[in-house]
Amino acid sequence: MTAASRDPSAPDVPLVLVSNRGPVTFGPGGEIARGSGGVVTALMGLASYRAAIWIASAMTAQDAEVSREHGGKAFPVRAPAGGEFHVRLVVSDPDAYDRFYNVVANPMLWFIQHYLWDLSNAPDIRREEIEAFEFGYNAVNEDLAAAVVEELEDAAEPVVMIHDYHLYTLPDLVRRARPDAFLHHFVHIPWTQSDAWRVLPTRIREEIFRGLLANDIIGFHTRSYRQNFLQCCRDLMDLEVDFGRGLVRYADREVWVRAYPLPIDHEATRRLAHSARVERFETELLRRRRDFLILRVDRADLSKNVLRGFSAFDLFLEQHPEFSERVTFVAQLMPSRTDVPQYAEYLERIEALVAVVNHRHGTPDWMPIQLKLRDDLEEAIAAYKHYDVLLVNAMFDGMNLVAKEGPIVNEREGVSILSENTGAHEELGEFALSVNPFDIQELADSIFAALAMTPAERRRRAKGLFEIVTSRDPGDWIDEQLADIRAKGRSG
Repeated sequence: MTAASRDPSAPDVPLVLVSNRGPVTFGPGGEIARGSGGVVTALMGLASYRAAIWIASAMTAQDAEVSREHGGKAFPVRAPAGGEFHVRLVVSDPDAYDRFYNVVANPMLWFIQHYLWDLSNAPDIRREEIEAFEFGYNAVNEDLAAAVVEELEDAAEPVVMIHDYHLYTLPDLVRRARPDAFLHHFVHIPWTQSDAWRVLPTRIREEIFRGLLANDIIGFHTRSYRQNFLQCCRDLMDLEVDFGRGLVRYADREVWVRAYPLPIDHEATRRLAHSARVERFETELLRRRRDFLILRVDRADLSKNVLRGFSAFDLFLEQHPEFSERVTFVAQLMPSRTDVPQYAEYLERIEALVAVVNHRHGTPDWMPIQLKLRDDLEEAIAAYKHYDVLLVNAMFDGMNLVAKEGPIVNEREGVSILSENTGAHEELGEFALSVNPFDIQELADSIFAALAMTPAERRRRAKGLFEIVTSRDPGDWIDEQLADIRAKGRSG
């Protein structure tokens, strides 16, 4: 087979997926749980689309044990929610993985790519961080790259699809071992502008860019992230860039840079909305419901801007006392990265602010904010069905699937308040109330505008959101990427 005939959807073309987390993880009793995170959700559809080997890090001691039982090779496994996958779980040294994940990937890269660093105070890059990159981040990337190369041993011109910010140096390692492999890398979080990357020492920054530019195609959720990456290649690497065509010329190759907005499985989400467990949560929610319901569903991540959301609600209640005892703000937050000090402190601040707002505005039989610290999809979907306002005010977000999930099951023509810095805004902004996530007064005003909106305007906006969200599904997202792989293969 030649590069010109390479078709990643053909069953005889070897396809390897690589991500930090895999589709399943094993518990201490051997029980199988679905892998967590939005990347896993996105890749489930791709791995179901056609036969593939999914290579990921072993997340638990039991994952490592199962990997050893299979000689470190790929093995078939059925996910709890259905679907069979061929998975290879790669075991890294625990200390290396801790440095990889808790020093470099989170917080270093995550903070850079969400503009989270308070640069007057942090980060302080010392020997610990530099060694964590070399002996942690790179070590884990090398472990996964070695597994990829081994899986490709007898494959002719395979396709490797690499995912997210954990694996930026892996493509260059695979490229050196297998120059014939087609490498495609999708970045699921924002790509920030050039100056944000100057936080990193030059050597580390250039190593990351060289790793990414070893790919044939690099994908992002939005056109603005694509533009930022191209700008970085010009400003930081002094490379020739074609902004119009989305090309970077590097090492005698043309690297394609593309935008593939991630859709949701809207049909599956609507089916789940009618499940018995969702209906039980609905019954309880409706029993306690006031005239109006404001909803947010998020991870308790610094980038999600939870504190400013609650501060805006506090301001709204202060400026519009006529809504006292008539509106409830339900916030379902999944605790996130609590082993990272900044995240543990953030969760404490969230709980403290909720207590302040409830004390300031609450009455003996009304609690303005209901805070639920748990990850329960069915409970979230029950709330999606009955909100009047869906609040998504992230500071920066790769896509934000909550902004897409809510409007397709909501039964009250609820209004979406959407940060202009979310990836979803590029698609949904026309029919949402757009906000600057740092402007608390604007957010408070938008809450009032949403609750006071005429039925006709609510209906227009809800219809527009529904039509956009249901116009594409994960199969389309996969097809768009595979089509580009075919086209790039033909172009040589």
